[in-house]
Amino acid sequence: MNFLENENLSLIAQSARDFAKQYIQPNIMEWDEAQTFPVEVFKELGKMGFMGIVVPEEYGGSGLSYDEYVSIVDEISQVDPSIGLSVAAHNSLCTNHILEFGNEEQKQRWLPKLATAEWIGAWGLTEHNTGSDAGGMSTTAVKDGDEWVINGAKNFITHAISGDVAVVMTRTGEKGAKNNATAFVIEKGTPGFTSGKKENKLGMRASETAELIFDNVRVSDANRLGNVGDGFKQALKILDGGRISIAALSLGIAKGAYKAALKYAQERHQFGTAIANFQAINFKLAEMITEIEASELLIRKASYLKNNKKPMTTEGAMAKYYASEACVKISNEAVQIFGGYGYTKDFPVEKFYRDSKLCTIGEGTTEIQKLVIGRNILKD
Repeated sequence: MNFLENENLSLIAQSARDFAKQYIQPNIMEWDEAQTFPVEVFKELGKMGFMGIVVPEEYGGSGLSYDEYVSIVDEISQVDPSIGLSVAAHNSLCTNHILEFGNEEQKQRWLPKLATAEWIGAWGLTEHNTGSDAGGMSTTAVKDGDEWVINGAKNFITHAISGDVAVVMTRTGEKGAKNNATAFVIEKGTPGFTSGKKENKLGMRASETAELIFDNVRVSDANRLGNVGDGFKQALKILDGGRISIAALSLGIAKGAYKAALKYAQERHQFGTAIANFQAINFKLAEMITEIEASELLIRKASYLKNNKKPMTTEGAMAKYYASEACVKISNEAVQIFGGYGYTKDFPVEKFYRDSKLCTIGEGTTEIQKLVIGRNILKD
C-alpha cells in the first residue's frame, strides 16, 4: 500500500507502532488472562492524540483524517487487538456521535474531555433481545417537563463500567415505528445510571464489555443529540464509520498473525529446510498476504469516501465484511502454520485467533453487511 503513504501518515503510524511496543506489548497476556481494562494506557493514548483522532483541534482533538485513523488502529491492533478495539469504539462511536450530531454547546461540553481521554466514552445501542434488530429496542425515554426519564438496559457495551460518559439510543415512539429512537448523552454519576455484568469473553478480553442499566434516569433535554426521533438514523450513519474502524481492527489482526506466521515459517526447519519453502506453507502465506492487501484497498477506498463526505455505506460494509472474514481465516492459518505451538499461549497467534472472531460480529454481523451491500446493489 505504499502508493497511499506520505510522510505525515508514516510518522503517525510509526508513533502508534512505538507506543504499542513500549506500553502495550509487555502486558498483553497479563491483561488478557485477568481481563484487565488498562485505563492508564488510554490516558497515555490521549496524550498522544489517539483518542480524538478525527476531532477538530478546536475541541481538543488531533484534527486528522480517516487515513491516519485507520493506520493508528491497524498498528495498535497488530500488537493487541483488545486495545485497538477500545481505541476504535471510543473514537468512532461515542466521540464521533457527539461530533457528528451535537450542537456547539454539546461539542464544547464533552469533546475536549473525550479527545484527551480525560473521559472514556461508551456507546449504547445493542440490547439483550435486540442485536441486529435495533429498531425493536426496549430502552425508553419519556419526556417529563424539561427532562427525560430513561429506563431499560443495554448489553455488550464497550467501556460500560469504566466509561465516564455514554451516548445511548432510546425508544421515544412505538416499537417498530419509523423515527422512534432518540439519542442522549448520559454522564457517569447520574442517579439511576449504573453498569451491570461484565462479560467473560473468548477474545478481546482486555477491552471491557458489560451492561448499561437505566433505572428512572433523569437527564436534561440539553443532553439530547439532534431531533427527537432521529436516533436510529444517527446510529446508522455512525455505524457506517464504525465499519471502517472494525475493518481497520481486522486488518491489524491479519497483519499481526501473518507477520508472526511468516517469521516462524522462516525459522522453523523440518527435513533440512525452512517450512516456508514447502509449497503447502508457501501457498498459505501467499493467500494471507493477498487477502491483507485486498482488505486494505477496500478500507482505504471507504476512508477516502468518508474523508470527502461522499456516500460510503456500501463501501464501508464491503470493507468490514471482507476484512473481518479475512482476519479470521488468516489467524486460523497462522495457528496451522505454527502447528502445536500455535495452540499454546506462549506464541501470539493463539490470541489473534481468539480475538479475530469478534470482528465478524461487532458493529453489524457479516450477514448484516451482506444485507446492506445486497440492498444497495438493487437500489443502484
